[in-house]
Amino acid sequence: MNKPQLKHDLQIKFGSEYGEPEEKAVLEVLRRGAPTSGDYCVQFEKEFAAYCGTKHARVVSNGTAALFLSMIGLDIGPGDRVITTPLTWIATAAAPATLGAEVDFVDIDPVTYNLDPNQLEAKLTPNTRAVIPVHLYGQIADMTALRALADKHGFALVEDACHAIGASQNGQMSGSFGSVGCFSFHEQKNISTLGEGGMVVTDDARIFERMALYRSHCTRVHGESTKYCKLDEEKFPVGKKFWWQDFDDCGYNFRMTDIQAAVGSAQLKKADELNQRRINNAAVLTKGLKNIPGLQLPVVMPGNKHVFHLYPVMIDPDVFGMNKEDFIYNMWYDYGIKVGYHYIPLHWTSAFRRRGFQKGDFPNADKVGEQLITLPVNPRQTAEALDYLVDSIHKLSKR
Repeated sequence: MNKPQLKHDLQIKFGSEYGEPEEKAVLEVLRRGAPTSGDYCVQFEKEFAAYCGTKHARVVSNGTAALFLSMIGLDIGPGDRVITTPLTWIATAAAPATLGAEVDFVDIDPVTYNLDPNQLEAKLTPNTRAVIPVHLYGQIADMTALRALADKHGFALVEDACHAIGASQNGQMSGSFGSVGCFSFHEQKNISTLGEGGMVVTDDARIFERMALYRSHCTRVHGESTKYCKLDEEKFPVGKKFWWQDFDDCGYNFRMTDIQAAVGSAQLKKADELNQRRINNAAVLTKGLKNIPGLQLPVVMPGNKHVFHLYPVMIDPDVFGMNKEDFIYNMWYDYGIKVGYHYIPLHWTSAFRRRGFQKGDFPNADKVGEQLITLPVNPRQTAEALDYLVDSIHKLSKR
């Protein structure tokens, strides 16, 4: 069978767009030697913290590193329990799991696809140290309900906001609700830093220092550094040394480069504009698909600014006349449109079946795994591309 030809760039691949500001930023950093984490990283951190409304931000190599460092910031390890949603990329659950913590899941809300706060309290135990809500597809989870439970039971909230740069709930920005907010600048995300990148944000100085330390080999040096934390000069007098370093522990290298950060600053300046284009394009899809029987379209909850990293659609095969697998296959081979899965529920995977989970444990997530597809939505889409996407689904529904 011949490989289909992609039509109108209708695929889930590049989530943002680059232009003259990013090109200028790259050249400027190149002409300065293209350093590792330097002044451009510090600038991007300050801008991003201000954007989110948090006191601290630190650039990292990717969203996975952000999630991992959030767990280190909270000193999560063996004997601790962390709860998240089964409907997410594996990095969310892998962060605590690779540090030796027990990971459990709470089923999702069938309307928003986010972790259901109404099912969380029954899963809490004395050793539950953290809960990681995922702002899936660009819509913030019910942080009012989750915050109330966190305050009542004393666990930390860590936001996986990798899909939700620029999203808000009742005027408050994603990443600013919990102890830590984690972001990704992967090529598919709403803004990107040359393919990979991430950020952690927090208001807690102690958590921030732990994350900053472990991001860069737990290194301390004398004076100011764009990469490392400060040495205590009472313990390590400067004397005649112009440079000295010590290591609090054995850490990692999860740094971002200056060239990525310079691009990130340029992207952040137009994040709201790019997100608005996504919102407008999603509205076109909703209007065009709303009368097709058997499709459940995304619902934006009151008070939420949904930034539509992806456009999720549930397919009822009995009503639509086609199951998820056939829909994805036919959209690609008949119409040249690459539709996404996003995601295979984690309790279906080998990694978590080995940890005692199985299909059927979380009925709402199971249904999503069987019926949900994600349509491409990004700020580059033309009216012609959106019309073609809508028209193709209408034609498929009439088979």
